[in-house]
Amino acid sequence: MLKVQEIREIIKLVDQSSINEFTYETNGTKVSMKKSAEQVVVPSKAAIQVEKEVRPVAEPTTSLPVRQNVEETEAPVQENAVNYDVEITSPMVGTFYSAPNPESDPFVSVGTSVSKDTVVCIVEAMKLFNEIEAEVTGEIVEILVENGELVEYGQPLFRVKTK
Repeated sequence: MLKVQEIREIIKLVDQSSINEFTYETNGTKVSMKKSAEQVVVPSKAAIQVEKEVRPVAEPTTSLPVRQNVEETEAPVQENAVNYDVEITSPMVGTFYSAPNPESDPFVSVGTSVSKDTVVCIVEAMKLFNEIEAEVTGEIVEILVENGELVEYGQPLFRVKTK
């Protein structure tokens, strides 16, 4: 049987991912979640308001509706646009780690030359640590995520200037 904290963690992961529907079943317990359609309202000052609602379906005693309101007023202006050719993206949903362990130096930093088989980071998913390779030859020009940050499938992690 799932604990309330485990259900909350699943809700958080589903909410932060691009998954619209999720079902998990174990030992006679079934958890099913669906995201409602996002509503976008654009007022006259070009502010964007997004409202999401996640409603988990579990045993009758575990009903945890979650509402989240996000408001953005303007898109940030990029002053120092980085010149790059390729983005290395996450092949899965998980947690991004820039080093093999907390005491080690990062796999790569800005300015590091990489080849196709160079390990650039680790993405941890379901207690499995997956080494992500560059799959391109070039130089890292930008790191787009922070150590320990949750990443989604297809999310850009690094920008590379090819050689």
